[in-house]
Amino acid sequence: MGIFIDKGNSAFRQSRNSEYIDKSGLIAIVNKTLFTEQKFSCVTRSRRFGKSMAVKMLAAYYDRSCDSRPLFADLQIASDPTFEEHLNKYPVVYLDLSSFSRMLDKGNVVDIIEKELIKDIRTAYPKVPVPKGGNLMKYLLRIHAATGDTFIFIIDEWDTILRECAQNPKLPDQTDSYVNWLRSMFKDVLGMEVFAGVYMTGILPIKKYNTQSAMNNFEEYSMVEPGDMGALFGFTKEEVQALAAKHGMDFDELEKWYDGYQIGPQPSMFNPSSVMKAVTRGRCRSFWASTGAFDSVVGYINMNYDGLKEDIIEMLAGGRAKVDPTGFQNDMADVKSRDDVLTVLIHLGYLSYDWRRDECFIPNREVAGEMVNAVKSVRWTVIANALQQSERLLEATLRGDGKMVARMVADAHIENASIIKYSGENSMACVLAIAYYYAHGDYIFHREYQTGTGFADLVLIPRKNTTTPAIIVEMKYNDTVGTAVDQIHDRQYPQKVAEYTGDIVLVAISYDKKTKEHQCLIETWKK
Repeated sequence: MGIFIDKGNSAFRQSRNSEYIDKSGLIAIVNKTLFTEQKFSCVTRSRRFGKSMAVKMLAAYYDRSCDSRPLFADLQIASDPTFEEHLNKYPVVYLDLSSFSRMLDKGNVVDIIEKELIKDIRTAYPKVPVPKGGNLMKYLLRIHAATGDTFIFIIDEWDTILRECAQNPKLPDQTDSYVNWLRSMFKDVLGMEVFAGVYMTGILPIKKYNTQSAMNNFEEYSMVEPGDMGALFGFTKEEVQALAAKHGMDFDELEKWYDGYQIGPQPSMFNPSSVMKAVTRGRCRSFWASTGAFDSVVGYINMNYDGLKEDIIEMLAGGRAKVDPTGFQNDMADVKSRDDVLTVLIHLGYLSYDWRRDECFIPNREVAGEMVNAVKSVRWTVIANALQQSERLLEATLRGDGKMVARMVADAHIENASIIKYSGENSMACVLAIAYYYAHGDYIFHREYQTGTGFADLVLIPRKNTTTPAIIVEMKYNDTVGTAVDQIHDRQYPQKVAEYTGDIVLVAISYDKKTKEHQCLIETWKK
């Protein structure tokens, strides 16, 4: 058993000994590409979305040095027509690039990688001489010529070196030599002869040079373009429902905390790592802080390209932002626009991407909490203040203190006027959604919610297993608070919302642009 070749299946065996969700459908997709022009795959996902789990599974399935049949016998792949054809048939080279990132300041990392790989592969092929100069590709060609073997080459965290060089200015920039090495290995025509298949994972898609991919022979699957792998990028609703039932967890809590990713055609995908931690520990909370991307996120949003700040605020308020991800060069050191920042945040898992509408949004409570922390870190003081005051605003609303609500909404409105462009009720709705941010813990937010014969500005429907009443907020810009109250009743807003809840708190707010005065009346509608 080698370090990089013929590693066996012990890593995947540990996964099967743990709580395991069947994602072996990935194997069937990869099997279809073997020995074809589509044999080069680059699958990029956010941190904690199962990249390493997938490569452990693939390595165990293809590795010739072990018998993995028992590990796959009860999984989906076992019934696939290609299962027997490729099971444990190949020499597998498994390279985790994150283990080499700490060597970036020790010399040329490509030379180090090649030296280590050749040394280990030689133990598997002692009779094949290493070519002069120790070139890895020439060595693999010699092995293929001498034995007829074709390799499965797996690279986990392929973009680690690029990200480390971009984020740490003290490190020597070795990105060009590394990308050239990848080209020499996989884009050259010789690679078509040596490899049965190549599978790379990472966070970012392959870097572009002048809008073209550095290795355009790779089939790419990403958070933006997952292809037919959408259901394999996280946990589906059905998978999480089964986990919740097995562990006695509240599915609605898991959904609130970890759902919300729209990956390709999959409308509801959960963060797999956070779900597994939650069911193991028996409670939901944020597990996001353990990731290493937070400092990068703070730096990106602090750039405030082209109104980025307004977009972040709008998304914190439950809205969406338009985004064009096609211009991003897939390089975290080459972020030049608002669209670039939003695209990076999608790849990092801080935003979800709706490809049908070219929009991005904050997916769930866990990520929203991290975005709030980022806002605080970049010292958007007025927004941070509004978020911190939101608990008091909710308490005042529920106890019917209209004067307090009017005063707090006025403060939020005035303080945020320098950040958000105000043009009427829609902008005011954004202010209110931020002001009521704390309520996300117990409520599902709806802006412009269809109720009765009209659309309520803001509706907060209690989540399951909560005892708080629903809240309907109606705002009037340059009109009276009485008009807002009348509209709530005339258009029968409560009757529609009552289908989902018990009692309802009705909040009518008005704003006079001339006097800058806010008024609020609060009533309780009994079901």
